[in-house]
Amino acid sequence: MARTHNLGFPRIGARRELKFALERHWQGAIAAAGLEALGGELRKQSWQRQAGLDLVAVGDFSLYDHVLDTSFLIGNVPARARVGDGAPLDAYFRIARGRAATETAGVAAGEMTKWFDTNYHYIVPELSADAQFQLDAARLVAQVREARALGVGVKPVVIGPVTYLHLGKVKDDSDKLALLPRLVPVYRELLAVLAAEGVAWVQLDEPVLVTELDARWQTALGDAYDALAGAGPELLLAT
Repeated sequence: MARTHNLGFPRIGARRELKFALERHWQGAIAAAGLEALGGELRKQSWQRQAGLDLVAVGDFSLYDHVLDTSFLIGNVPARARVGDGAPLDAYFRIARGRAATETAGVAAGEMTKWFDTNYHYIVPELSADAQFQLDAARLVAQVREARALGVGVKPVVIGPVTYLHLGKVKDDSDKLALLPRLVPVYRELLAVLAAEGVAWVQLDEPVLVTELDARWQTALGDAYDALAGAGPELLLAT
């Protein structure tokens, strides 16, 4: 039987509500809770518009950048983001936008570059030989539960492990592809968490497949998905 779905849905809002709310939050006019509430309302509107689909994308919404979201999902967050106190979103926006120096040292924003050949810009993952990954799926799981409460069919969407590493930039002379055996188990853990939530399908985005990959990266794709097979829900591989 055929199933209907799409690969994702615009997140900014019909009247660019997210853009304006972000600007007000950065100006101090909206607290983090207010920004999160607006995000929840935009997700609700998007899911309701897609209610006729068999599977609706969850995890395609982002307050700033879906690549940065993935860095937080897999625990690849620069140490400089986790300094001081503040709301949970503070660490996220420290990397997204940086933090000007006050009484203490400032925080440099993550590097930004174009997403493949588009005008969308993403925050480049920072990698090194000693990079460690640790799953933090709380935000994605919360959105799965939000969508399910609205009665829509749920399909989480996550950037795949090979594309994530390919998009990243090493801060030393190491080989970022060597990190794949460390990263894939985190994805297996994520799939198990989603399976426990009753998720039947997960979309893994690997747009790196549309590029000219050398033999090592082609082999890495095969190895990664061999390792992910049977880890939980059915996988929908998207380019």
